[in-house]
Formats: sequence, C-alpha cells, structure tokens
Amino acid sequence: MSDNVLETADRLWRGETDIAEQFQFFPETSVAEVADGVSFVRSFANVSAFVTGDGLVLVDTGSPFFAVAIHDQLRAWSPEKLRTAIYSHGHIDHVFGVGPFEEEARSEGWPQPTVVSHEALPRRFDRYVLTAGYNAIVNQRQFQVPDLAWPTNYRYPDDTYRDEMSLEVGGVLFELHHDRGETDDHTWTWIPEHRVLCCGDFFIWASPNAGNPQKVQRYPSEWAAALRKMAGLGPEVLLPGHGFPIVGADRVTRALTDTAELLESLHDQTLSLMNQGARLDEVVHSVRAPRHLLERPYLHAIYDEPEFVVRNIWRLYGGWYDGNPANLKPAPEADLAGELAALAGGADRLAARARQLADAGDLRLAGHLAELAALAAPENPEVQRARAEVFEGRVAEEASIMSRGIFAWAAGESRRQTNG
Repeated sequence: MSDNVLETADRLWRGETDIAEQFQFFPETSVAEVADGVSFVRSFANVSAFVTGDGLVLVDTGSPFFAVAIHDQLRAWSPEKLRTAIYSHGHIDHVFGVGPFEEEARSEGWPQPTVVSHEALPRRFDRYVLTAGYNAIVNQRQFQVPDLAWPTNYRYPDDTYRDEMSLEVGGVLFELHHDRGETDDHTWTWIPEHRVLCCGDFFIWASPNAGNPQKVQRYPSEWAAALRKMAGLGPEVLLPGHGFPIVGADRVTRALTDTAELLESLHDQTLSLMNQGARLDEVVHSVRAPRHLLERPYLHAIYDEPEFVVRNIWRLYGGWYDGNPANLKPAPEADLAGELAALAGGADRLAARARQLADAGDLRLAGHLAELAALAAPENPEVQRARAEVFEGRVAEEASIMSRGIFAWAAGESRRQTNG
C-alpha cells in the first residue's frame, strides 16, 4: 500500500512535477486507497476497485503485461473474491486482467466473476481479431515496441447494456452510462455512495486522445458533452483510465470542464471552416487550441495532439477527401516523387534541400522533401541517411508519443536500410 500515488497526483495538479515524467508505457504498478473501501491501482491503464458486501467490483482490469502484478497489488489490499468487472471500453490495456481472478476462483471454489460492458464492445473484439496484423504494426510504431504481438483471444462480457445500467453488488450501486468519445463502446461509471467517478479514457491527464492518426474514428463533440454530464453529478473523486486520481470536487469539475472546453473549441473551429468550404489543408493549419487550456498540467499534448483531433473531426463530418482534386485519384507516390526528383535534378538534390530546410528549422517542409527523395531513389544510401536525419530531427522537436513514434519509425527504416 502506498500514498505515493495521491502525493504525486497533488504535485501534478499544482504543477510541481511534469506529467510527461509520469506518462510511461511500463510504470511501476502500485495501489492507493482513495476512500474507505475504494482503491486505485496505478498502471499503464489503471484499475479501480470497490469493496462490497458480496466481494470486489473492478472498473477496468489492466493490460496483458500487468494482469498478474495488478492481481497481486489488489490481493495485498483485500482478500475478497472478485464479483464483477466493468470494462470502460475494449482497448486491450483495459480488458486483460480478469484471468488471474478466474484462476483464483477455480482454485478457491468461488463463483466465476461476471464481466459487464457496453453492447458495442464485443464487436470491437471481433474487429481486433480481424485486423490483428494491422493493429500489431501500428502499435509497434506508436509505442516503439518492435516485438509487440496483437492478441486474438479475448474475455468477452457476460452482460451488456445500451444506454444506461444500474448495477447493485453487495449493497453498493454502480451506475453505468454510455457515451461515445475515444471509442464507440465507452462506459463511465458513477458510484454515488462514494461520490466517485470512474471515467475510463474520457480523461487521461493529457490532451484528449481524440485524434490518433493510426486508429479508428473518435467523437470529440459527444466526448465533450459526456464530460459536462459527469461534472454535473458533482463527483468528489475522479479515477481516470490513465494518469492519476483527482481528489476534491472543485478540482474534478475543473479537469472535466476544461477538457470539454478544449474539445468544443477544436470542434467548433473546424466545423466553421468546413462550412465555409475550406480544404483540409487550410483547416489543419488554421485551427488553434486555446493556449490557456494546453497549459493546464492535465492537458499537455504529450500523447495525442490537437492537430490530429482536427483531422478526426474532418473525417467524422467530411470523409476522406481533403478538398484537393489531385488527391481524389492520385498517381502512385513513387511516380510523383520520381517526376519531382527529375525536375529538381535528381533525388540527391531533393535530399540535400531537405537537409538545408531541417538545418533552418523548417522540419515540416524538410520531411516532405526527404520522403520524396526516398521514394524516388529508395536504394540510394545518402538519400536514406538524409531521410533518417530529418525524421530524427522531428523526433527531437516533438512532445507527443504519437508523433515521436511515427517519426522515429521512419528514421529507423532508413537507418536499417543503410546499416546506420
């Protein structure tokens, strides 16, 4: 048992430490009691646990990497059997911790735990099986874990619901609510007896994961509306899917409403420009997140980025066509790169110019030219070295995990091709 989780949470809120230092893929798993009979297991994806008169209730269960450690931490806190597990959504870091409790139940002769989720969650599991190869690739790239394997066996829920569900376990009421946000299968859980809100990934101690360039559609406007509904309940403790607890009604309300305001601003700016006929390029380079919100210690763009949220809003309302007619039925990228390289006097000229632009600080434009050069002359070692240097420069300038992951992956491709 550790109070470090709550102490760290308080320092983060006050700005005395940076959330980027705590946002780790493999953090040390620890548990803290945040209220009488309520514990919070800090992990990459957190787990919230509640003691009832008929065993434990968990909101989320953890990832494949931490399932055993989470079980051990909870057993140090309570010996009670697991009665019910609630999945906040179907991302794999939240749904792989039931197994150790089921094994324990078999050995102890206890009833097997019941798993509850929104009705859309099983379809997510089905899709994950269908796209296991793709998901392995994009998550290797996003998190820089080359050997990551995507699972194909899932613990499906026993019970599902559509809009709302009241679940009483051992005399404690759990109110489940569905709203679309980061996913279409999201559940946020309100426990009125404790004034505790388990919000899943609606709040993650970072700018919302509402853009993610390699993943499926997100729903920023509905996300913001859900956050305002949560705030209206007056919760006194917020237990998020990632990050740290927030304790105190004023802090919880501010965290939820600030996040809603950020999403609403991005949504409204984007939609306004779309309604004026702007192309995606203009929208992406015109919409700006309110600086005062990004400066909040819990809204730094260290995972996803507002720019990516803008693209997701465009995709939600406008589909994949970006307004540029040349992109409707484009030539193969390598053909275009070859033509531009010929006009420039060769791929080496493009690569050299990319280096010049990078040295001058224009890494966005440098990235275009470096990629064109590599497409035009993929076997040219000097071109590949230039591409690696440009994207390594981009990694050094980026704060978000998603940008750094993609740029680092590109640089690594070129380094491997030239053996360094």
